[in-house]
Amino acid sequence: MGKARPAAARKRGAEAPAGAQGGRARPNPNPFEVKVNRQKFPVLGRKARHAVGQPGVSRARAVHKRTQTLLKEYKERDKSNVFTDKRYGEYSSTMSPEEKMMKRFALEQQRQHEKKSIYNLNEDEELTHYGQSLADIEKHNDIVDSDSDTEERGTLSAELTAAHFGGGGGLLHKKTPQQQGEEGEKPRSRRELIEELIAKSKQEKRERQAQREGALELTEKLDQDWKEIQTLLAHRTPKSENKDKKERPKPDAYDMMVRELGFEMKAQPSNRMKSEEELAKEEQERLQQLEAARLRRMHGEDEGSQARKPKHLSADDLNDGFVLDKDDRRLLSYMDGKMSIEEEQSREAGDDESEEEQGEDLSEEDPENSSDPDGHSDLESDMGSEEDCGRPSGEPQQAPGEGTTSIGHRAREAARNQLPYTFAAPESYEELKSLLSGRTREEQLVVVERIQTCNHPSLAVGNKAKLEKLFGFLLEYIGDLATDDPPNLQVIDKLVVQLYNLCQMFPDSASDSIKFVLRDAMHEMEGAIEARGRAAFPGLDVLVYLKIAGMLFPTSDLRHPVVTPALVCMSQLLTKCPVLSLQDVVKGLFVCCVFLDYMSLSRRFIPELVNFLLGILYIALPNKRGRSYTLVHPFRASGKNSELLVVSDEEDKATWQRRGLSLHWACGLKAQNKTEANHTRLSCLAVCLALVKGCAQFYSSLPSFYAIVRPLRALLMEHLASRSHPPELQELCQSVLANLEEPEPRCRPLVCAKSKPEPLKLFTPRLVKVLEFGRKQGSSKEEQERRRLIHKHKREFKGAVREIRRDNQFLARMQLSEILERDAERKRKVKQLFNSLATQEGEWKALKRKKFKK
Repeated sequence: MGKARPAAARKRGAEAPAGAQGGRARPNPNPFEVKVNRQKFPVLGRKARHAVGQPGVSRARAVHKRTQTLLKEYKERDKSNVFTDKRYGEYSSTMSPEEKMMKRFALEQQRQHEKKSIYNLNEDEELTHYGQSLADIEKHNDIVDSDSDTEERGTLSAELTAAHFGGGGGLLHKKTPQQQGEEGEKPRSRRELIEELIAKSKQEKRERQAQREGALELTEKLDQDWKEIQTLLAHRTPKSENKDKKERPKPDAYDMMVRELGFEMKAQPSNRMKSEEELAKEEQERLQQLEAARLRRMHGEDEGSQARKPKHLSADDLNDGFVLDKDDRRLLSYMDGKMSIEEEQSREAGDDESEEEQGEDLSEEDPENSSDPDGHSDLESDMGSEEDCGRPSGEPQQAPGEGTTSIGHRAREAARNQLPYTFAAPESYEELKSLLSGRTREEQLVVVERIQTCNHPSLAVGNKAKLEKLFGFLLEYIGDLATDDPPNLQVIDKLVVQLYNLCQMFPDSASDSIKFVLRDAMHEMEGAIEARGRAAFPGLDVLVYLKIAGMLFPTSDLRHPVVTPALVCMSQLLTKCPVLSLQDVVKGLFVCCVFLDYMSLSRRFIPELVNFLLGILYIALPNKRGRSYTLVHPFRASGKNSELLVVSDEEDKATWQRRGLSLHWACGLKAQNKTEANHTRLSCLAVCLALVKGCAQFYSSLPSFYAIVRPLRALLMEHLASRSHPPELQELCQSVLANLEEPEPRCRPLVCAKSKPEPLKLFTPRLVKVLEFGRKQGSSKEEQERRRLIHKHKREFKGAVREIRRDNQFLARMQLSEILERDAERKRKVKQLFNSLATQEGEWKALKRKKFKK
C-alpha cells in the first residue's frame, strides 16, 4: 500500500490543471522548452502564427480539457441513472412561473378529457355494423315464422321453436282454473298438442306449394304473352345508323401471336440420351439376334413357323379393319381407235417387279422391321409372287407341301448367302483379309463396322487390344489395296472413315502404327541411296499412308509425333528422288498436293515444294533460252529427262481436254498410244500450274515470297512466249502470273531526314509571364482555390488524426491507472487477510500451549 499511494498521488497531480495543485501557481516554464518560430524576413500582409510556443503550458491545458470532457464521458459510459425534468417550460427562460403552471394545468385537463371521451357515446352519432344500425340490431325484431326448406330455409316459427328447443314448456303449460272456466275447454294432452302442431305445419307447407305453383303458372303465361308481342316490338336500326356505329377492331399481330401460342402443342418430355456404352450394348444385342435368326433360317429350324397363322377373331369382330394395298382401277385410253390395255398391263407388271425388288432390298437391310418374328416373312411373299408369275396359266398349281418345301429351301439358300451379323475380332492380318476378300465395297464396309460394334471396348476387357490390332490390320489391308493392279481406291476411300473412328478411340496405338509404316519407308529409301546413290519414288501405298496421316492427325501443330515425320518424309521424296519417267512426275505432283493439304492451316513455307514445281515447269518448256534461274537436285538442266513433259504434236494439243489426273499412272500404268501419253503430260502441266496458283494464294502474305518466286515468274513468261500450249493452258498461265505479280507498296518506308529543316523567322515578340515566387504557376483562380482547399483539408485531417491519437493515449493512461489502483487495492486486502490469518494462527498456538501446560 505504501508503494501505490505515491503513484496515485503523482497521477492525480499530473492530471490537475495548471495552478490548481495545492492552491499554488504554476512555476515559470523552463526556457529550454520554449519553442520560438523565427522568420528569415518579414512579409507584408502575412500574420505570424505561433511565434512563441510553451509546450509545458499547452500540454497541461490539453490534459485539463480532456479531464473535464473525455474522462467524464469515459467514467459515465455504462451509467444510465440520469434525471431529466420533462415538465413543460422547465428549461424555458422566457416564461414566468405563473404561465408555466397555467400551461401545465391545461395540458393535464386535456389529457384526462381525451381518456374519458373514448367511451362517451354521443346521441347524435349512430354506430353501424355492415350498414345496419347497432340500435336496431339490439332490438332483435327479426321474425322467425316458418320451418320451410324451400324458399325460406333457415327460419323457424315461434311455436316450433318453443316446442323443440324450449322443452315443450310453452305448449304443455297448465292453465289456471279461471282460464279453463273462461275457455270452457278441457286441458289437452301432449300427444294432441304435437298432432295439432304437425297438422299446422303440413297445412302451411301445402299453402306455400300452392302459392309457388300459382306464381310459376303466371310466369309461364307472361312469357307466352311476351313472345306474342315481341314481334310487334321488333325494331331494326337503319343502315345509316349501322354505318355510324364503330366497327369491331381487328385483332393485332401481337394478339394473334398470343392466341396461336395458346393453341400450340406443348413440348413432350423425351427419353434421356444414352451413353456410348449403352448404345454399343444395344447394337451388339441387335446384331446377335439377327445373326441367330439368320442361322435358324440357314439350318431350316423354323420352317414350320413360316406358315402364317390366322389371327384370332372375336365374336364381335366385323372384319372391317382392312386397308386397300393399291388402287386396281385403270385409266381408259385409246390408241388408233382401240383401247390400250396391254400397255397398262405391262406397266403394272413393271411396278410389281420394282416393288418386289424393293421388298427384297428392305428384307436384306433391315430384316428386324418385318412383321414375322424371324424377319424373313418378305422372303415368303417374294417366293410366292415369283412362283405365281412364272407359272403358265394352263399349268396346274403345285401341292401345298411342295410349295412349302421349295420356299424353305430358297429361304435357307438366301440366309446362307446373307452377310453374317456378328464377327469376331481378327487375330491376324490373314484372318481379316479372308473376311474382306471377295466382297463388294459396301459389304466390306459393313463387315468392318460390325467388327467394331461387336467388339466395343465397353463390352469386354480385352476388346481394346483387339481393336488396336484391327487398326494395324486395316492399315496393312489398305496398303495391299493400293498396290493392286489396278488399285481399289474406292474401297480405300470408304475404309478411311473406319480408320478415323478407330484413331479417335485409340490415338496412341494409331500414331504408333502410322510412324512404323513411315519409318519403314524411310529406311528403304535410305538403303537405296546408300546402295545405288539415288532412290526411286515409293509405291502408291506409301503415298496413301502420307495422305491418311494428314487426315487422321492435326497438321497445324508446330511439332507433332506423326505429322512432323510425315513432312520430313515428303521433303526427302521431293529432294532425293529423281524424276525419270511420267510415273515419277505423277507421284511427285501427288506429294505436292499432300503438302498443300498439310499447310492449309499453318501456312508454313515449304522450299522443297517450290523447287519441285519449278523443275516440273522447266521440263515442260520446249525452247529453253538464257536462264535467270538455277535448277536444284533432283532436276538437271540438260540430259535425257530435261524435256520429259514437252509435247510437240499439234493434233494432240488440239484434242486435249483438261481433266483430273488419275492415280493409276502412279501404279506403273503405261499409255496405250502416244496420244494418251501426250494428254497425260499436258494434264501434269495443268496440275503443276494449279499448284503454283495455290501456293501464291497461301504464301502471298509472306514478305519475301515474291522474291522467292521470281524464277517461277520467269518460267511462266517463257511458257507464254513460246505459245506451244493449248489455249486453256495459256489462260491458266496468265491467271497464275497475275497472282504472282508483286503488288505495289501502299506505304513508303520511314527514312530519316538528311538535314534538319530551317525554322521560319518570327517577328512577333514572345510574351513571358512574370514569375511570382511563393505561388503555384500556370493555374487559374479556381485551380488555386482548389489547391488551397486541398491543402487546408490535408492540414485539418492531420490535426484531427493527431488529436484522436492523443485522446487514445489519454484513455490508455486512465485505464492503466485504474488497473494499477485495482491491483494495489487487491494487494492491500490480501496483505490484510494474511495479517489477520497470522494473528489468528498465533493466538491459536498460544491457546494450545496453555492447554498443554495445564
